[in-house]
Amino acid sequence: MGRRRTGPGEDFVTVMAKLPWWVALGAGAATWLLFHRLAMVQPDTAGLARRAVVGSLTSIVVPTLSGVLQYLVPTLCAVAAFISWWGRRTRTGLVSSVTRSPSADVLNGMSWREFEMLVGEGFRMQGYAVVDNGGSGPDGGVDLTVRKGDETYIVQCKQWKAFKVDVGIVRELYGVMAARGAAGGFVVTSGSFTKDAIEFAQGRNVKLMDGKNLYGFLKQAKTSTAGRTATQGPGQPEAPVGSQPTEHSTACPVCSASMVRRVAKNGPRAGSQFWGCSTFPRCRGTR
Repeated sequence: MGRRRTGPGEDFVTVMAKLPWWVALGAGAATWLLFHRLAMVQPDTAGLARRAVVGSLTSIVVPTLSGVLQYLVPTLCAVAAFISWWGRRTRTGLVSSVTRSPSADVLNGMSWREFEMLVGEGFRMQGYAVVDNGGSGPDGGVDLTVRKGDETYIVQCKQWKAFKVDVGIVRELYGVMAARGAAGGFVVTSGSFTKDAIEFAQGRNVKLMDGKNLYGFLKQAKTSTAGRTATQGPGQPEAPVGSQPTEHSTACPVCSASMVRRVAKNGPRAGSQFWGCSTFPRCRGTR
């Protein structure tokens, strides 16, 4: 199916809606001031005969066009701000609903789009910057692109209730990782993975997150967010992403188990230290 054609106004709203709602509102206020000022410029009708045709048209068209844009652009920004606010409210509501549930079975009742939103918000709450690649059209095996620091990771979501994710999906993601130069990748499902998929992911910096691990990941994200909110007083900056945790306070972002300091034995980070899940190899969560 071909991609639906959109107009410039819809494209503008789509781009602005990816920003925080308050940024979109601020952009609307700034554009109103700009176009309002241009709209107030009066054309020099007395000098039209002595000017070139292009200059004459500019002195008339710019104020006229700005008179329209001073209302149109801020209105589009306001629409984008509402979409951004509503989207954030929906995502946080999904996380709250899941983390209040007594088991991971709640994930099976979601649509694929809700599942992608839930996964994206979980990464946001863990300190990642998240880009949603959208739910329509070919995505090259990528539903989300997440960044932390200078490293980029790609995420594939599979909201499959009845089937296990097989090795073909994991192999496809690994190929996209190599093509895009990503530091790593995640395959996230509400179900489970085949044995071949698990074996293929080992040693390839591809993390497999099944329904149980995703449930723990979201619980940890919710707890971490609540803890930061409770401990930060007025005027205190948020702890930077990637700040050094202590061994007693660190919890695995995947399964919430305790973590231990380890040293990478191979790959581009060989010799460097990292935090690994104490239940390895059952869980491969790292910080």
